[in-house]
Amino acid sequence: PAGLLAAGPARPWGQPATLGTQLLGRNCHQPARPRGSPEPRSGGLPEGVEYIPTRKAKNPMKPVGVAWYSLYSRTRLGYFFYQWQVKKARERYPHGHSVPQPCRFPGVKILPIPVLSNNYSYLVIDTGSSRAAVVDPSDPLVVQAAIEEEGVMLEAIFCTHKHWDHSGGNASLRQRHGSCKVYGSSLDAIPELTNPLADREKVSVGCLTFEALTTPGHTVGHMAYVLDGGPFGGPPCLFSGDLLFLAGCGKLFEGSPETMLASLDVAVGLGEDTLLWPGHEYALECLTFASLLELDNPALEQKLQWVTQQRQEKRSTCPSTLREEQTYNPFLRTHRPELQAALGLQRGGGEHPDAFRARVLKEVRRRKDLYKAT
Repeated sequence: PAGLLAAGPARPWGQPATLGTQLLGRNCHQPARPRGSPEPRSGGLPEGVEYIPTRKAKNPMKPVGVAWYSLYSRTRLGYFFYQWQVKKARERYPHGHSVPQPCRFPGVKILPIPVLSNNYSYLVIDTGSSRAAVVDPSDPLVVQAAIEEEGVMLEAIFCTHKHWDHSGGNASLRQRHGSCKVYGSSLDAIPELTNPLADREKVSVGCLTFEALTTPGHTVGHMAYVLDGGPFGGPPCLFSGDLLFLAGCGKLFEGSPETMLASLDVAVGLGEDTLLWPGHEYALECLTFASLLELDNPALEQKLQWVTQQRQEKRSTCPSTLREEQTYNPFLRTHRPELQAALGLQRGGGEHPDAFRARVLKEVRRRKDLYKAT
């Protein structure tokens, strides 16, 4: 696991970017040599029905759908399935499913940690005090290896939601780091939760400030976390869990299209320069699907080309910016006439604009759920 941390030094904030990685004149990506680890495979998410395939293969969880999700989220079966996923991923990806690229700006280091088959945990470090927080520690051994490699003290676990592929490492890390607190929503059954958070509540870790955002839809108690980059000369950083992915959004397990739309609007409201750090490496599949909806979108075509190259080299595709996302992510483009026309939807007489947008989101989500890669 520690091998994934040696992808090379983090690119200082502000260093010029290559084509496809430009983020408002600033960049977190750096070319990194692929590890020669096995090619990332598709699927393997603990919640199963959220799986996005990358080859011609059936999703083994799809036939049971809602029944599987109920068992996964409400019984010990879900935990046993998670343990099996951890074991298989460690065997198949001893160095992680992707080559990560740390992001650094003065006083802050963000280290993506590839875990399981396509998840990301994030180690966020106050480099001045060597105090750190981790977001969604899926695999505690891999996360602990990162903590030791960086030589930091873990003070906080920020858990976006209850699903085991995001919360499965909470107990082990709490046992190892006795003073570490676990933050999240009281509405989700988050393991080892010590400090329930309310919407817009702030938490300090060293000199870092995180703000919790209530973002239901994927689960009732889903939360996203925003790192305030302003004091360090950087942008806001959104750790979105399963709310928002590069060109995608989470499945609506416990919410309506209206609920998810409101949560996505909260994310967009953070500002265009916000960096998006998603909970999964779904970029290639999501962009390929999006390209079927909007056949003439230059921004989407350019991003797809870049992401295809990144994935061929087994490199991580995060972060993106919310400015970028609004140019190609169909779940953030429900207001766009071109997407509405592509879906064959028209606003009804007297229909509220947000009600229509929710209807558009519902149709995009329906098509995405039915979509199979070729």
